[in-house]
Amino acid sequence: MPDVLVPPSRVPRWVQNFSTRHGRAVLIVADGALHGTAEDGSTFVARLPFAREYAGPADPAAFVEAAAAPTDWGVLLVRKGGFAVARLNGTTVTASKVGKRHVQGRTKAGGWSQQRFARRRDNQARAALEAADAHAARILDRLSGPLVYGGIEEATPAGAVRLAGHIADPRRDVLEKAIGDAQSAILFVTNAGDD
Repeated sequence: MPDVLVPPSRVPRWVQNFSTRHGRAVLIVADGALHGTAEDGSTFVARLPFAREYAGPADPAAFVEAAAAPTDWGVLLVRKGGFAVARLNGTTVTASKVGKRHVQGRTKAGGWSQQRFARRRDNQARAALEAADAHAARILDRLSGPLVYGGIEEATPAGAVRLAGHIADPRRDVLEKAIGDAQSAILFVTNAGDD
């Protein structure tokens, strides 16, 4: 799991602050990422968004250029009771939909009632997933770039880039945060003395 998500435009300043805190950092490119090792032994690994490999120079400004959002990409968030989908051109949302379907909570009833409520809950969850599929198919039709996905693991589309961390119930603000996170550089930090 990443330690820090950083908007690409802030990566040069982040590297500068890292060097200020830990001593001048020597930068290299290896394994598709920008690596930094500071004088005190602290290190970082910066990965591009959208699971892309970085092969440019060991320079934060070049890393920023390589981190630019694709011209056609999408975000899909799915939970049992809701979904959010967006299509983007670079950083601009061109189409989106946020939806919620009622899915009954668990019941403490026993016996036949519990089984009846469980069936109802499963049917409601299935209807919510079908609604998410229909809107995703419409909005993401012929998507040429990456699809970033967060939510129910068993509903992950083939080839999608997974968002890190827990996805809250999809609402407009959760979708906006996911769009920002999807475009962020992914940094893993090891401070000297941390083992």
